[in-house]
Amino acid sequence: MGLGSPHPNTIMQTFNYSDERFADLQLLRYRLDGFDRLTLKQKELVYYLAEATLMGRDIIFDQCGRHNLAIRALLEAIYTDDAIDRSTDDFHQLEVYLKRVWFSNGIYHHYGCQKFQPGFSPDYLWQCMNSVPQDKLPLHPGTTVADLRQQLFPVIFDPTVLPKRVNQADGDDLVLTSASNFYEGVSQQEAECFYDELKARHANDAEPPSWGLNSRLVKYADGTIVEEVYSAHGRYATAIRRIIEQLRKAANVAESEQQRLVIMKLIDYYQTGDLRLFNDYCKLWVQCLDGEIDFINGFIEVYGDPLGLKGSWEGLVEYVDEEATRRTSLISQNAQWFEDHSPVDPRFRKPVVKGVTAKVICAAMLGGDEYPSTAIGINLPNADWIRAQYGSKSITIKNITDAYDKAAQGNGFREEFIIDEPTLTMVNAYADALDHLHTDLHECLGHGSGQLLPGVDPDALKAYGSTIEEARADLFGLYYVADAKLVELGLTPDDEAWHAAYYTYMMNGLLTQLVRIEPGHQIEEAHMRNRALIARWCLHNGNAMHLVHRQDKTYLQITDYEQLRQLVAKLLAEVQRIKSEGDYEAARHLVERYAIHVDPTLHQEVRQRYQRLDIAPYKGFINPRLTPITNDDGTIIDIHVDYTEGYAQQMLRYSRDYSMQ
Repeated sequence: MGLGSPHPNTIMQTFNYSDERFADLQLLRYRLDGFDRLTLKQKELVYYLAEATLMGRDIIFDQCGRHNLAIRALLEAIYTDDAIDRSTDDFHQLEVYLKRVWFSNGIYHHYGCQKFQPGFSPDYLWQCMNSVPQDKLPLHPGTTVADLRQQLFPVIFDPTVLPKRVNQADGDDLVLTSASNFYEGVSQQEAECFYDELKARHANDAEPPSWGLNSRLVKYADGTIVEEVYSAHGRYATAIRRIIEQLRKAANVAESEQQRLVIMKLIDYYQTGDLRLFNDYCKLWVQCLDGEIDFINGFIEVYGDPLGLKGSWEGLVEYVDEEATRRTSLISQNAQWFEDHSPVDPRFRKPVVKGVTAKVICAAMLGGDEYPSTAIGINLPNADWIRAQYGSKSITIKNITDAYDKAAQGNGFREEFIIDEPTLTMVNAYADALDHLHTDLHECLGHGSGQLLPGVDPDALKAYGSTIEEARADLFGLYYVADAKLVELGLTPDDEAWHAAYYTYMMNGLLTQLVRIEPGHQIEEAHMRNRALIARWCLHNGNAMHLVHRQDKTYLQITDYEQLRQLVAKLLAEVQRIKSEGDYEAARHLVERYAIHVDPTLHQEVRQRYQRLDIAPYKGFINPRLTPITNDDGTIIDIHVDYTEGYAQQMLRYSRDYSMQ
């Protein structure tokens, strides 16, 4: 059956990209375009990998805060109880709060990390708790409703109790002041010493594990510090065993023997929690280029840990968009040229770029730290030595970017913030395509570029490492999106289209991303810090662009795009040096000076202008529902795709069907 021909079981539904909106959030939907062209065996593989992706949901809730699962269960018990009056304002506020908890995998803002405050009172919650049957409440044996109140009310209502999921304020003990559930009873100094000693004992390892990636560090009453390793026989055992069960089913319908071996190696790693097996899995995974289906499943990104060591659980299932992959294939085929012509010191370039592969894909299921809010591009593995010796895989998620683009059409954002009509015309003509190209360059080449000098600890930049790494990849993409090589490759239409990408990027870093910051707060999230760092550094270290005022509004004016590109090149060279040499103090200087602080006057102005547009600053996704269609003997004959499930309906189903309790 050809691409675009609807399968009778995938139905023809009226599809709306935009869905529910609440607080500062809007829910979108994404289409599984081309799913109908997959073979039955491929659809089965997608389905089992999707189930494995959803089985880890409770892990990310627990990692984002030790009370999150209990709070979610309490709120869901109230929300679904027939005796609760649903017509009151208090109930509406509780509903909004619960939906935010679902969206953020806990009680902390998914981007800003601050604890959000409920719009209902403690008295109202207490009243509801006493109205709900006790067997529906998250009570441990021997505990009472009053015990539950004593445990959870300070966490929910007191803004001074566990106020931030990830604290990166310079000078603070980042471990003790962060609510993320990666440490218990240890200080920052104790945690850093623990892993420094571990690395020192294994300093001669040719293939060093990513120490601490899949564990929680705990200090016992006697002073002993140990790791609670995530495995089928350790922490999160119930969820991990369920993940393994679905992975075994996926292995039975793998597209190739190599793909089956990848899945089985991931199972071996999950069984033991041995990070050396995770290395083996990563090496197999990055070299597995067979077939159209791929996936991410595990403890991967370290942005949720203030020390940048511990991986948050995430899942993604994908299949290739063959037509759109032409763009990323051209980039990856020329990876060595880009590396050789990078404006960084030759000592920090890779002499030989290995195994760079890039695809444009369609997401088939999002899970863990990739759900409901997700990245639009991913490059893995993260270990520098694996990238250097075996390469990396890069993806751009087309059906996600399509959904964002559709939702943004006609919202007035560009007209409000772009300085003049000629610039607006240029941005409308080129920015979307060039922004996607910048994402490709960021993921495919940026993260995979450069090398550490011998003996440099990959974690040397500590709390600043994530921001510096994102800045490095963004700068690489910015530098090359303006290169004539892209015109030669047919990826950009002319020598000036890149101006649109520079304008939208710098406008975002200097102005418009401020809409995501609450009044009185600073910039916390690594990607936002990265954009602010680049834009502000270029603003203050050259004359290529300026912030100008017209009719009491602030706009970005770029007067010299060529000079701006040279500033990008200069900053890229310095950021790569910092990364390659492990220069902690230089990283600290850049981030603290340019990436964090917010001008309150400018902040207020930008927020007011944005609020008048009535646009939600954050967006996330409702997953499609995949359901096997079977014949009388239980054999799967198709996978049905349904886009009609509501947000609350999906979240309650996930809590029921994918709980690790």
